[in-house]
Amino acid sequence: MDIAAYMAEVGQQARAAATGVARSTTAVRNQALLATAEALDAAREELALANGKDLQMGRENGLDAAMLDRLELTPQRLDTMIEGLRQVASLPDPIGAITDMNYRPSGIQVGKMRVPLGVIGIIYESRPNVTVEAASLCLKSGNATILRGGSESIHSNQAIARCLSAGLAKAGLPENAVQVIKTTDRAAVGELITMPDYVDVIVPRGGKGLIERISRDARVPVIKHLDGVCHVYIDSHADPEKALKVAINAKTHRYGTCNTMETLLVDAEIAEDILPLLAQAFVERGVELRGCERTRAIVEGVVEATEADWEAEYLAPVLAVRVVDGLEGAIAHINRYSSQHTDSIITENYTRARRFITEVDSSSVMVNASTRFADGFEYGLGAEIGISTDKIHARGPVGLEGLTSEKYVVFGDGHIRT
Repeated sequence: MDIAAYMAEVGQQARAAATGVARSTTAVRNQALLATAEALDAAREELALANGKDLQMGRENGLDAAMLDRLELTPQRLDTMIEGLRQVASLPDPIGAITDMNYRPSGIQVGKMRVPLGVIGIIYESRPNVTVEAASLCLKSGNATILRGGSESIHSNQAIARCLSAGLAKAGLPENAVQVIKTTDRAAVGELITMPDYVDVIVPRGGKGLIERISRDARVPVIKHLDGVCHVYIDSHADPEKALKVAINAKTHRYGTCNTMETLLVDAEIAEDILPLLAQAFVERGVELRGCERTRAIVEGVVEATEADWEAEYLAPVLAVRVVDGLEGAIAHINRYSSQHTDSIITENYTRARRFITEVDSSSVMVNASTRFADGFEYGLGAEIGISTDKIHARGPVGLEGLTSEKYVVFGDGHIRT
């Protein structure tokens, strides 16, 4: 296959389809989403067989447990994908909304109208559910999309692509409004990120190496996050029961996600009381603990943490633990080592909670809640295109509005400038 020619054709088709999607009605786009949900539900057996092929290939190729977990398409995850499509269909359509209309002294009215970005390229690894999430949000927000999944999920993604095509056809939308790249050749990525004539923005989802490469080489704007070094800080004013419940969930609910806690911080005032309980709970669940000197003095068997552990996104049953001197110490640690993804405080003190959410510079900051909630579905976005740790255009879980822009609109009645 001539990759350059193939990707140019995909780009041209996407640009042409984007016009049709942008001018379609909300009802038509919703119909496509609901029809896709029906197609996925009807294709459960086909999807399971395709995913089974990918899992088998993954095991043969030595994929680690975290990667296999991301790759697996369980019945529950398929249910979530279907529910996500229906929820996105039920969300208000941002396209065409006009806001901030004001009369100017000249007599003209000036406002802003929300519009699609155009063609969005999504590059991701492992998770086949991203194919549906990305397509649904791009479609609802009036965009065409080009999806390039990882080679390890090629069979799953192509099976999902057939369901997406069925949904588009039923609604009468252009068949190229959603295109899933059919080749696993990595050269396709290089072409996709250097096609500014056809692609308006790139959203990479995957490992740090992938995102660094795309950020470095892209000639198209990129919405990205590099990693998820997420923290939970247990304050001296924390409810111990809440602290145990939240910390355990933040780490052990799923290991291979970017919103999983990677570092636990505990106030020195309560460390001797709560750390042994936490350590016992984590060890029982097979989590390796790597701690600072003060942690190791309280709990036996903890591996000595190195500087690299405070910066690590393990995506595995490994947890860094540090005893800090109060809120000051926690905020200082987080702002030094955090990847600005998601950080949480456990406290019953309102003043401390307010200070934490004010001074911690992350895309999601939480009080008495697991970092695992940093997710577009949980935030009511229906699904997410990714979680951005950038500060320009979109930050945090990127839903419908993050895939749109605004343009000024001006209304006059024969007005001229004098």
